[in-house]
Amino acid sequence: MINVSDQHAPRSLIVTFYGAYGRSMPGPVPVSELIRLLAAVGVDAPSVRSSVSRLKRRGLLVPARTATGAAGYALSPEARQLLDDGDRRVYATQPPPVDEGWVLAVFSVPEPERQKRHVLRSRLAGLGFGTAAPGVWIAPARLYEETRHSLERLGLDPYVDLFRGDHLGFAPTADAVARWWDLAAIAKEHEAFLDGHARVLHHWEGRQDTPAQEAYRDYLLALDSWRHLPYVDPGLPAALLPADWPGVRSAAVFRALHERLRDAGAVFAGVDQAPGAPAATRQT
Repeated sequence: MINVSDQHAPRSLIVTFYGAYGRSMPGPVPVSELIRLLAAVGVDAPSVRSSVSRLKRRGLLVPARTATGAAGYALSPEARQLLDDGDRRVYATQPPPVDEGWVLAVFSVPEPERQKRHVLRSRLAGLGFGTAAPGVWIAPARLYEETRHSLERLGLDPYVDLFRGDHLGFAPTADAVARWWDLAAIAKEHEAFLDGHARVLHHWEGRQDTPAQEAYRDYLLALDSWRHLPYVDPGLPAALLPADWPGVRSAAVFRALHERLRDAGAVFAGVDQAPGAPAATRQT
């Protein structure tokens, strides 16, 4: 088992819960239920309430009454779109194709609006883009739709042109990729995930039973750690990465935990089936 630490912030865990199970609930999640479900991963009631308030101010959660009249919270349309977009990354199982091409984001922001330049850079980096040149950002072509949604949602689309294309030289693409992304830093993120969760998987592989509350706890913590990684690591083809890339191992650990724990955790969460990808299919 693993300990809840500062790496699992209450606000992040609440978003992770909605992504994993909250979308399958028939209506708003009662506050009392949020408190129960977050207590299972070590978050106390005051932290739940304050984190929910912050998420409400950010427009990700909206207050609503349940069918019985209890106070609760539902996902905003914006938050649901974010989670739906994230499913394609978080639950990816197929290796990326070598020949999928690239999406380029080229932006220009007038000097009086230079603050938006910082927001643009931060958003593109948060989507997993690398930097090909000043003002030119690059990512695998499959990230186009999510990038478009994100830039439109933030009102940044007037400053950006998006292109699709191939890398034609002059350096080998693998060498260029090593310039566009900090692969050593990305590898460290994968190693950190393995340090925290490979032993959790080993623990479950040695058990025959899968108690619902324990499964829920370990799955939510693993998902909370994992869901950020597909945004740090854009999912580059193996041919463009260093040998023995730790992302292969960390993805295998997450998939194994997902298949073993997700459905059992849904029982504790009180939902029939979790949203998103089934256990062995689909591509934060």
